[in-house]
Amino acid sequence: MSHPLLDLLQEKQRALEKQGSLKTEHFIASSQGAKIELYNTHKLLNLCANNYLGLAQHPVLQRSAIQALEEWGWGMASVRFICGSHISHQKLEARLSQFLHTEDSLLYSSCFDANGGLFEALFEAKDAIISDAFNHASIIDGIRLCKAERLIYSNHNMTELEERLKASQRNRFRLIVTDGVFSMDGSIAKLESICELAQRYQALVMVDDSHAVGILGPHGKGSAEHCGVLDQIDIITGTLGKALGGALGGYTASHKPIIDWLRQRSRPYIFSNALPPFMAKASLAALDFIEQNPNLRLRLFQNSEFLKQSLRELGFDLPHNLHPILPLMLKEKATAQKMAAELFKEGVLTAAIVYPVVPQNQPRLRLQVSAAHEIADLKASIPVFKKVGLALGVIQ
Repeated sequence: MSHPLLDLLQEKQRALEKQGSLKTEHFIASSQGAKIELYNTHKLLNLCANNYLGLAQHPVLQRSAIQALEEWGWGMASVRFICGSHISHQKLEARLSQFLHTEDSLLYSSCFDANGGLFEALFEAKDAIISDAFNHASIIDGIRLCKAERLIYSNHNMTELEERLKASQRNRFRLIVTDGVFSMDGSIAKLESICELAQRYQALVMVDDSHAVGILGPHGKGSAEHCGVLDQIDIITGTLGKALGGALGGYTASHKPIIDWLRQRSRPYIFSNALPPFMAKASLAALDFIEQNPNLRLRLFQNSEFLKQSLRELGFDLPHNLHPILPLMLKEKATAQKMAAELFKEGVLTAAIVYPVVPQNQPRLRLQVSAAHEIADLKASIPVFKKVGLALGVIQ
């Protein structure tokens, strides 16, 4: 088929490749883990998965999923309000509420859907949504679907947030929206200050805690627990696809009237097939396992700190953050792409992150450590980083 649209798309694709912004995929032929095997038998140390606690291939979750699969089948073949609600969904929603200290919860196919179905259902043109400039794309897209006034404040800038709150005092309802952990740099939202401002200006607070639940806080309950404000967050969205096992699924946890209304009006919830019961059952097992094994979080942060310190000692630029997302900052996006490619050849899988995912002048490799990594494997990667960094002039 020949059509001008196809020609245009091919031209844009070539432009991305020339700019060093073209995304590529590696096809894994093994389970997700600290080490992976590609389809061509190329084995790699995996430093770019969200498998924070190493549960994506854990036998406890696998056994739970297999048992549920044999008992309940492959899927529900229906949306929730018709005949897609299963006892496993009810149990998981109750368990998430208990874990996150909220009144109720609602499951989605993904956190992208949870965010996409939140704002339009709850807010109208007379309301205002005040969003951190670095919030995840799913939040940005979800807000775009809503008719509420949209106000942006610079990342972590509490002075600007207060200015936006002052500017929106005539609006009926106001919602402050932030990632709990910003996924491209691993920084943690200033939730204590955000909640203080919210109380002062009578605003609600919503946190997407996809990169924090299971990881941060004394009991792994996320960024709000880490900041000591778990009882002050009105809406928490998150994923079952990172620390909680790495499969699929998302959720919204909140006050009961909010969840009740989302069941009636949230379009991704109403019009999407229900989460497969075997995934819900495995997620229940993941929550139990996380509570019973706090050593996983300890191991995760030990691994993360080891790699951070080792790379800084070589001269690499890594911000001082707590989270196991480790952004290795670079000056040119072409360097980021080249460094990721050279590390790949040496057996280390990393992710080059460039514009438009991050600002134009902030290309990086995003390294992510897991509790499943062995210190010996991380140690073995240090000479590789040194070799590639020296060859590309990133370090001296």
